[in-house]
Amino acid sequence: MSDISRFFEDRVEGSQESLATALGQVALPSEVDDADLYFEHTTREHYSLEDGLVKKAGQEVSQGVGARIVSGEKTGFAFTEELSPRQIALALESARRIARGSGGGQPLALSRPGRPGLDLYPTTDLALDRPVPEKIEILATIDRLCRKESSRVVQVMASLAFEQKTIQIVRADGQVVVDRIPLTRLNVSVIAQEGENRQTGSYGWGGRTDFSAIASPKNLAHACREAVRMAMVNLSARPCPSGTMDVVLGPGWPGILLHEAIGHGLEGDFNRKGTSAFSGRIGQRVASPLCTIVDDGTIPGRRGSLNVDDEGTPTQRTVLIENGILKGYLQDRQNARLMGTRSTGNGRRESYAHTVMPRMTNTVMLPGETDPAEILASLDRGIYAVNFGGGQVDITSGKFVFSMSEAYYVENGKILHPVKGATLIGNGPDVLTQVRMVGSDMSLDSGVGTCGKDGQSVPVGVGLPTIRVDGLTVGGTT
Repeated sequence: MSDISRFFEDRVEGSQESLATALGQVALPSEVDDADLYFEHTTREHYSLEDGLVKKAGQEVSQGVGARIVSGEKTGFAFTEELSPRQIALALESARRIARGSGGGQPLALSRPGRPGLDLYPTTDLALDRPVPEKIEILATIDRLCRKESSRVVQVMASLAFEQKTIQIVRADGQVVVDRIPLTRLNVSVIAQEGENRQTGSYGWGGRTDFSAIASPKNLAHACREAVRMAMVNLSARPCPSGTMDVVLGPGWPGILLHEAIGHGLEGDFNRKGTSAFSGRIGQRVASPLCTIVDDGTIPGRRGSLNVDDEGTPTQRTVLIENGILKGYLQDRQNARLMGTRSTGNGRRESYAHTVMPRMTNTVMLPGETDPAEILASLDRGIYAVNFGGGQVDITSGKFVFSMSEAYYVENGKILHPVKGATLIGNGPDVLTQVRMVGSDMSLDSGVGTCGKDGQSVPVGVGLPTIRVDGLTVGGTT
């Protein structure tokens, strides 16, 4: 980690001692409960191809530092793009004034910069270190593979995005944490045509991986097959019937329903303020006994995983619901302190220009013991939802609406045909109590999740086994 420490020493126009002095002046008085400086340097690259031609290619670099002072329930926050002791001191003073803590502290004794023991992503063979032609060749390969899959493919679009974020967190307790965090993402979209019928299919893949993973011929072939398969499914889809039905959710990405309809309601800030449908319910039954749900930021290589959160706390595996009983919430340092508990390593921010709030990492329902084929065969009349699109959720009530991007109509345990225009309508807490069967096939999503909250976006992951949920409202076109 010494190279990361030197990385910021070379960019900050001053010594570690000057940072300690600036932070100590505002961080130690009794009126201040917490404080930190969050340094960030991010490089992003993006490439896109359409019909065999590279349409866009670019790189952007950003850097800055966010200063945060916490006093009770108040948070003072300011940021600057200029990494100088003077600007950092001004940002800290602005944050202090917002939080209304008094000044007059003493210089901190900073620890030696270091990273906790977790090692969840690669530090070599990163995409940003590879030549541009190698990245362009990936896009060209995608175009060839998609067209080879079917003669009905009339248009191919592909994009690559790479990110490398280097951070240094200086906390009020003198701890200094550094990390270098990679992120990759691949998207493939195709348009297929049959007569006058034109339909789109897409697939995304990514994570905190090295270049060889995203350039893997196996992974590229899978992404192309899935995008083309989805277009073929949509070509034959029929209007979805509507009404109250039993629904089987497939493994993996349908866990986004879990994330949106339930996960946000388990974040500490909503529960501290009493605005969540789960507020004050720890120890109570909130789900079927078949349901155990965890948030796990320690899964290697996953999009939502982090060695440390954005407050320098190591991420962990947090049990939220165990056998239907609510066990706890997701916490950052401030909300944990105010609720009399400990941070779960879920303090996250979009960038140095944003303050921290409790957020999910990888939110997963653990597998059950039932064969997924048995679950589908149990469905007399209903919908088998394999992939989800967008959705909306009301955190206070738990009500949600989700569109299904791949779904099938089922009768007597048999898939009859794909459907289009399908939506799921329900209530998050109610959905958990309506789970009747949980499969043994839990899988994680393909690595494309992005979570929005209060105007901030962060990468996340989801996971789900095949499950059966009874009595959901299905919105359709017939």
